[in-house]
Amino acid sequence: MRTSAFLYPWDVVGDPAAPARVAGLGVQQVTLASAYHSTRALTPRHPRHRIVTAEHAAVLYAPDGRWEGRPLRPYEAGSWAPGDAYGEAAEALEAAGLDVHTWVVLAHNSRMGAEHPDTSVVNAYGDRYPWAPCIAQPATRAYLVDLAAEAAARPGASGTELESLGWYGLAHLHAHDKIAGVSLGEAGQYLMSLCFCADCGEGYARQGLAPGELEDRVRRALEPVWRGEEPSGGWEAVERLLGAETAAATRAWREETARTLQEAAIAAVRAAAPDGFRVLLHADPVSYHCGANAGVDPEHILSVADGVVVPCTGSADALTAFAPYRTDRTDRTDRTDRTDRTTLAANLTVVSGMGGAPGTLAADAAHAVALGADELRLYHAGLASDADLAQVRTALSKLK
Repeated sequence: MRTSAFLYPWDVVGDPAAPARVAGLGVQQVTLASAYHSTRALTPRHPRHRIVTAEHAAVLYAPDGRWEGRPLRPYEAGSWAPGDAYGEAAEALEAAGLDVHTWVVLAHNSRMGAEHPDTSVVNAYGDRYPWAPCIAQPATRAYLVDLAAEAAARPGASGTELESLGWYGLAHLHAHDKIAGVSLGEAGQYLMSLCFCADCGEGYARQGLAPGELEDRVRRALEPVWRGEEPSGGWEAVERLLGAETAAATRAWREETARTLQEAAIAAVRAAAPDGFRVLLHADPVSYHCGANAGVDPEHILSVADGVVVPCTGSADALTAFAPYRTDRTDRTDRTDRTDRTTLAANLTVVSGMGGAPGTLAADAAHAVALGADELRLYHAGLASDADLAQVRTALSKLK
């Protein structure tokens, strides 16, 4: 089974021992961040530092001339990943015998929201979410498509994994987050994630909804939630709160918007990349969900991408929604060099301090395989302790 470990360039650059250490885990591949959001990350073994603070979303290489004169453009990293940090790390990992794929975070950018507030999702109360670019806006879509192509098809990379290629909503681990005082439930999260910018207003109107009336209806639907009455259930709760027809119309607009963006970004990556380049999407099989694992229609996305990376920590059940729609890729003109099926990669957290269970990795992987997975992703080799990594090595030796 092909296994890949996630890494940041700063896990490798300046640490000559890092490539051999990662290869020694028993993985064949590294999924290396080339465009990433702001974060504060631990580096438990690096000879020069223990904490890296990435102050804003950035590309971890020098962007090219396609951005000249454009107001929306990727930000370059600061001291945490200067120059072509991605390229330097990728070269070192490849020299250790590891295949390198890019890891590209797209519609998640707080600095862009702060500097260009009109690009952000706006909720029914008029509050902007600066971390969440509205993917319905034409300029934002053009930016995300070009960023996907540039950040994915880095020199030497043989594939990519696209994260946050869809709607981002309320849920976001923000600095000193204080939004958990009221339990929203899945329905409340959906209502608080609906966007009411001008472009989304036009989209709702094309679905037969009056945007102002929809805002009022959403606010009325949320009133019991603020009193502490968490709505039970998933989509059926949204239908109860909004009415089935209204709920369906909002979902139709949002799913069409995400689907067409995903199609455009994947096509742009393929146009920029060499033959045989694999394009995977971090995905959630519940199509109205927001976040890093974009909500998708499993049948549709597996007809467009080469596969998906599915969160499986705690439960691998989401794999079952994708498994029936796996197809071979012989119909793809850029895959004439080989025949294989679309990939279902199970993403398992192996950092015990972040809720992972490296000690049960072998059993968790076997369960994921039984549900349809044919590859593993391990989050995250740079963040894990030595003890966690020792358990990963043991587990992967058993899986062999």
